[in-house]
Amino acid sequence: MQTSSAATMRHSLAAYPTGMALIAAEVNGQNEAMLANSFTSISLDPPLVSMAFTHTSTTWPRLRQAQELGITILGESHLALVSQLRLSGPARLDGITLDHATTQARTLPQAAATFVVRPHQHVPAGDHELVLFEVIDHERYDDMSPLTFYNRQIAVIQRERE
Repeated sequence: MQTSSAATMRHSLAAYPTGMALIAAEVNGQNEAMLANSFTSISLDPPLVSMAFTHTSTTWPRLRQAQELGITILGESHLALVSQLRLSGPARLDGITLDHATTQARTLPQAAATFVVRPHQHVPAGDHELVLFEVIDHERYDDMSPLTFYNRQIAVIQRERE
């Protein structure tokens, strides 16, 4: 097997569909948020999830200061927001209302699911930092279909409606 470049690795990883999540918190009086598709369930007992953040991120160092964060699993209602949420800097949240899940944790309304988490463990992982989060609260909204990211395309998982 040949060694790969970052571009060919990214191309191969695009064959695997992932969900889309927004992690957000109020830090120093300012709402901070960023998209990630690295959200993963780790453990049910204790309840742990993970996300990975690139070392070049300018948002993660600010979010990293939060004691509690909100993770929103994006739903079909967020499809129109994705291009804005992908922006860098403060314009990312212009005109977007976040719910106050706790004093510090923020989530988007009309989600497929939401989680309130606390940092549990930070693990250096190549060009990323892998963070394990303890889940302190969560809720699933069965009436909302989630967004997926596959082959550099965003889609809504269609499910049977009752």
